[in-house]
Amino acid sequence: MVKPGKPSFRVAFLFWLKLGFISFGGPAGQIAIMHEFLVEKKRWISESRFLHALNYCMLLPGPEAQQMATYTGWLLHGVRGALVAGILFVLPSVFILLALSILYVLFGELPAVYSILNGLKPAVIAIVVLAFLKIGKKSMSGILHYIIAALSFVAIFFFNLSFPLIIISALIIGFIVQRARPQYLAAGEELGRNASMEEGFYINAATVLPDAGFSSSRLIKQIITGLLLWAFPFLLFMLFTNDAAFWNSIGLFFTKAALVTFGGAYAILPYVAQVSVQQFHWLNEFQMLDGLALGETTPGPLIMVLAFVGFMGGYNHSGASVLNGTAGLLVTVWFTFLPSILFVLVGAPVIERTQRNPSIRGLLSVVSAAVVGVILNLAVYLIRALLFQDGFTFSANNLFHASWIIISLIALHRFKINMIAWIGVSALAGLGYYLVFS
Repeated sequence: MVKPGKPSFRVAFLFWLKLGFISFGGPAGQIAIMHEFLVEKKRWISESRFLHALNYCMLLPGPEAQQMATYTGWLLHGVRGALVAGILFVLPSVFILLALSILYVLFGELPAVYSILNGLKPAVIAIVVLAFLKIGKKSMSGILHYIIAALSFVAIFFFNLSFPLIIISALIIGFIVQRARPQYLAAGEELGRNASMEEGFYINAATVLPDAGFSSSRLIKQIITGLLLWAFPFLLFMLFTNDAAFWNSIGLFFTKAALVTFGGAYAILPYVAQVSVQQFHWLNEFQMLDGLALGETTPGPLIMVLAFVGFMGGYNHSGASVLNGTAGLLVTVWFTFLPSILFVLVGAPVIERTQRNPSIRGLLSVVSAAVVGVILNLAVYLIRALLFQDGFTFSANNLFHASWIIISLIALHRFKINMIAWIGVSALAGLGYYLVFS
């Protein structure tokens, strides 16, 4: 197979922009879209390099899908590629959620918005199911991986254990096995290193990036730059607002939330809801629930719900000012996503060097296995939430959802219809259903 050349920055830019508009379905669905385009369609990044990057992003606080976009953007075009990929992953959802938030405070409920996007839910479930099958097939190379994937699913589905605890437990098991029975991780160490699996990719297991490795001067520059970027809004609060204490509280609170967001949005939302509703009184319980619904219907990471909290904080604190609500949303986005991008820029060059370390690669392969179990849990959770929340009933809505899941699986798997095109088709199907049955 002919190895593709380096993608132009313009082509990559257009993909990251498109991804920002169609990245529905939470991290599993978003990572599935990136995998389908970067690995399978364009062959810019090999399976082993994609999984190696994914394993690192899964260990970081913050939205792993956005960090995965940032990491792969860095692989392709260095720092500018990382910045473009990371920013464009969330930028469309920022403006979409801002528009929805303004409509929400001005006009109240938005049932039409939820109904129009109805077709996306079953399509997203199909994408997650296919992601589970694809990633599972390529990352499971031994009995230990299957055991860890099964344990991961049981832990999160039946016992509701946190995602970080599952990953840490998997790493501990991997470390013990590596010391006591290293043969069980031998297959994991060779994962993705088969020459035939690496051929025909622009970046594969043999590719050495010029920026890979540790650099103390680069690290110092990154830390200083990150601190200046983080501190800049506080300077603006002091110079241009009459209530710097309120804006400082938003900046500090969402910085803390960003640094402890292990395990995705669902892990941090209870904490955010408790503090923002009960302690700061930025919004009430019902508005928090409405914000979660709005966040579910927009592309990008679900952690974007925090932007709605920031909007309502600025809006309610200033006496129903849409302008201050907008400022609250933008400030929240800044403090929520800045650490995620910095973590990748600091860690990616170092973690790239570890792909040739058999011990580290073996341990990270255990993380891949745990992630497979988590993705399976997500698929089951979404199917249950969509079809069996109150027991399956033969309503028109349930039958539409069940039918469209099956149709989507056939279209995407059997007929290999472009995933992005199918998302558009599904949106139109949801619109058609809304017009007929509303």
